[in-house]
Amino acid sequence: MRRPTIKDVAARAAVSLKTVSRVINDEPAVQEQTRERVLQAVADLGYQPDASARSLRSAQSYAIGVVYDNPNPYYIIGIQHGVLGACRARGYGLQIHPCDSSSPTLAQELIELVAHSRLAGLVLAPPMSERAELLAALTSAGVRFVRIISAADDPKDGTDCVFLDDRDAAYDITEHLVQLGHQRIGFLWGGKSHRSSWERYRGYESALHDYGIALDESLIVEGDYSFDDGFRGARKLLALAQRPSAIFGSNDEIAAGVLAAAKSSGMHVPFDLSIAGFEDSPFSKQSWPPLTTAKQATEDMARHAAELLIAQLRREGRGEGGAGLANRGFSPELVVRGSTAPMKPAAG
Repeated sequence: MRRPTIKDVAARAAVSLKTVSRVINDEPAVQEQTRERVLQAVADLGYQPDASARSLRSAQSYAIGVVYDNPNPYYIIGIQHGVLGACRARGYGLQIHPCDSSSPTLAQELIELVAHSRLAGLVLAPPMSERAELLAALTSAGVRFVRIISAADDPKDGTDCVFLDDRDAAYDITEHLVQLGHQRIGFLWGGKSHRSSWERYRGYESALHDYGIALDESLIVEGDYSFDDGFRGARKLLALAQRPSAIFGSNDEIAAGVLAAAKSSGMHVPFDLSIAGFEDSPFSKQSWPPLTTAKQATEDMARHAAELLIAQLRREGRGEGGAGLANRGFSPELVVRGSTAPMKPAAG
């Protein structure tokens, strides 16, 4: 079947091509009843405007970019799907741009990306979204962006963002382990360049403090958001004379590495070792046992970030000031599965 065209939409809605174009471009000079009729025709036909063609016909760009640097493929796929959903619904194209967040020329790289690819703006994933110097450089260059960040509350710093309360969710995971009777709880960091790692560590630390459990530095291992670092970190913890009875990995890939390390050591999870992760990646349900974790709405966060950016661009395109869509916070929810259990009674 051929793709529906703007002419098909105009015929179905019984309006002119110019009217359809005005509705698609969200121009104000269209009666609400007519706008609804055109949007219904777009939905009925499954029409998707060609973003590159729209950009060529006007001075305005109809494509945005997603910038990321994260070793966790499930997180990146979730971000991409969420942004793509918003772009398709609003007739925008999408360009994916992986990068090195530690590069000293990152700001110039992104400024040139926007210019050369004619991007209207960027959705910045962590850790780029949390780099003050990068944000200042992009702002100075006139690059429009929306941030996805780890924070308990809206930073109210004048930028559009979506924020995730990692700290509270990490507190809930640690509390769950404590309430199962675990006192020696290992913690495996994600990359320290990510604010989410710090927020998850602070949640772990706060829960131990509130339950009167002394922080033991020997149970805390630095690493990155990867399976390999989870495996290495777990082997280090399990080699301790007083090894932990539970390990909290800063994401599900780390926790999967812990699970592999435990099984390679002949341990029975969860009875010899309880394991918890974070993010609720697909394999957290597919591992055996399935992982206790914190479910975060990655796609929903990314979709709202893209909607914030597109709303910002449309306001500016119409010469409007004032507030648009509100910044939005998300709270991951504890999901208890088979990888955690009450602490095994001491022998004897």
